[in-house]
Amino acid sequence: MFDAHLHIIDPRFPLVENNGYLPDPFTIADYRERTSALGIDGGAVITGSWQATDQTYLVAALAELGEGWVGVTQLHPDATDDDILELDRAGVRGIRFNLKRGAIDIAALTLQALRAHELVGWHAELYVDGSLLPSLAPVLTKLPAVSIDHLGISGEALPFLLELVDRGVRVKAAGFGRVDFDIPNALRRIHNVSPEALMFGTDLPGTRATRAFEPADVELIKETIGDDYEAVLCTNARSFYRLQPKQAAEPSDTAESLPAVE
Repeated sequence: MFDAHLHIIDPRFPLVENNGYLPDPFTIADYRERTSALGIDGGAVITGSWQATDQTYLVAALAELGEGWVGVTQLHPDATDDDILELDRAGVRGIRFNLKRGAIDIAALTLQALRAHELVGWHAELYVDGSLLPSLAPVLTKLPAVSIDHLGISGEALPFLLELVDRGVRVKAAGFGRVDFDIPNALRRIHNVSPEALMFGTDLPGTRATRAFEPADVELIKETIGDDYEAVLCTNARSFYRLQPKQAAEPSDTAESLPAVE
């Protein structure tokens, strides 16, 4: 499995309050303990509002997590091309628009995202209430690769989200504890428009959500998507984050030498 949306909150690195909120620590060790039974072998570490434009935590996390793990960051307005190239070498693969937790200069961020895509192929990830998506149409049409967090958050925005999916936008099947609409219906309709669109994420540790990720969320995806669930749980995200497909394990010599069972 590939976890396309998780946060690492390491108190060794700078954290800033957002709207008076500062999250509890959630280290790589905490994450591994919470997901040990899931068989996760890669994922995307997403920068939260409380990490602002600090890159030290992300570079350190990706170095510790190793192969198969990537990052999505928020860049300082003055970030240079060399800064972007260095972060790309560290494993960063996207730039985040955090429109849910504070005002940002969308025009400047759009230009920054376009520059990062041209330089190193980064995509843009939007954390935004889906009800605002129609007003962001001028921005979305400029960005060459986009994903939307948490099923778009707003159920009423699903029709517009489906239009975006039809144009190639990806959607995180994450943060189920942040939404109050019919999740199976949304998953099914998004998948019907584009089987490549949905990307599973735990959203751990689930800061400010009404509930955090539960293993039952994976079962919900499997039951809803059916035989194509592996695309949602793994291959769609690995492709979007430009990682090599996982190779199937080769049969062992021992297995090959066993006689066939009649």
